[in-house]
Amino acid sequence: MEIIGTLVIGLIAGLVAKLLLPGKDPGGCIITMLLGVGGAFVATYLGQFLGIYKPGDTAGFIGAVIGSVIILLVYRMFLKKE
Repeated sequence: MEIIGTLVIGLIAGLVAKLLLPGKDPGGCIITMLLGVGGAFVATYLGQFLGIYKPGDTAGFIGAVIGSVIILLVYRMFLKKE
C-alpha cells in the first residue's frame, strides 16, 4: 500500500510542480507526472532516512511537491546543456 500511495501522491505532485514551474518541457505532461512520482519516492526515502517519516509512511503532499520541483529543475538543467 505504501508504493500505491506514493504513486498517487507523486502523480498529483507532478501536476502541481508543472503549475509552479510553467514552461515548455519536451516530455509534456506525462514526463512531468513521472518526475512527480520520482519526487515523491525521493521525498519518501529521504524523509525516512532523516527520521521525518516512520518506516512505512509515505511522503506528505508538500514534500512530494518539493521533491518534484527539485527533480524538474534538475531535468531542465540537463536539457539546457545539450
